[in-house]
Amino acid sequence: MDVRSKVYLYQTMVRWMEQRKGVMSCAGKPDVEVATPPEFKGHEGIWSPEDLFVESANVCLMTTFLAVAERAGLAFSAYESEAEGRLELVEGKFQFTAITIKPTITLKSSADAAKAKELIEKAEANCLISNSMKATVTLEPVIR
Repeated sequence: MDVRSKVYLYQTMVRWMEQRKGVMSCAGKPDVEVATPPEFKGHEGIWSPEDLFVESANVCLMTTFLAVAERAGLAFSAYESEAEGRLELVEGKFQFTAITIKPTITLKSSADAAKAKELIEKAEANCLISNSMKATVTLEPVIR
């Protein structure tokens, strides 16, 4: 299957509820409450577009890694990762200027450390979300 010759559409919806809050939805998936973040006069404890932007790069790296690791036969027992996005005022407009993703991959055999590092770097290079972003995405993997 040649995925390069295909076009995929992803449809979502958001509906304002009250104040600076809404609900995002997508057919067949659970609704998610969303809001303006507290630093922009929004709400604590609710997913913001800023959170979702950073997390989309984080999730994409994980799912891309899972695919490349499966194809390569990498034996690992755990994957978790933190991501941090840097939002700053540039030429009068806020934009994300960098996202740092720090995955921790726990291997079943330490002999696979070089292979794991190669695969996580391959995953980052092929992650469609980070490839679609203007911000620089930095990878800081921990291989155990």
